Parts: sequence; C-alpha cells; structure tokens
Amino acid sequence: MSASKREEVVSHLRYIRLELREMHQMLIKDDLLPDLNQAKEVHAQLDALHELLLNKGNKKINGELGGM
Repeated sequence: MSASKREEVVSHLRYIRLELREMHQMLIKDDLLPDLNQAKEVHAQLDALHELLLNKGNKKINGELGGM
C-alpha cells in the first residue's frame, strides 16, 4: 500500500474512532441513543474506507492477472 493510501486509511480510521468514542460516551453518560445523522455519517465514513480498501485490492488482483 502506498504511503498516501496508508495515510488516507489512517485518517479515516482516526475519524471513525473519534466519532464512535463520542457516541459511546453519549450512551454511557446520558443513556441516550446517538443522533441518527451522526450514525449515518460514521456509516458513510466506513463505506468510504471500505471502497478505498476494495479499490486497492482490485488493483492488486488486476495487476496479478495481467501478468499471466
């Protein structure tokens, strides 16, 4: 994985971790469910990270198949 892709993945994971930590604190402190939009935002970040990782995997597979 290139350094820029790695940094992008790390950035996504840090953001998601922060958002999930905030949601967890809300659940513990106030015994409330997180805001639906906040949950959707974290889900969108997970989807973006998933796409980023899938694209990396597809490039590797396509490169391996091209060498046959």
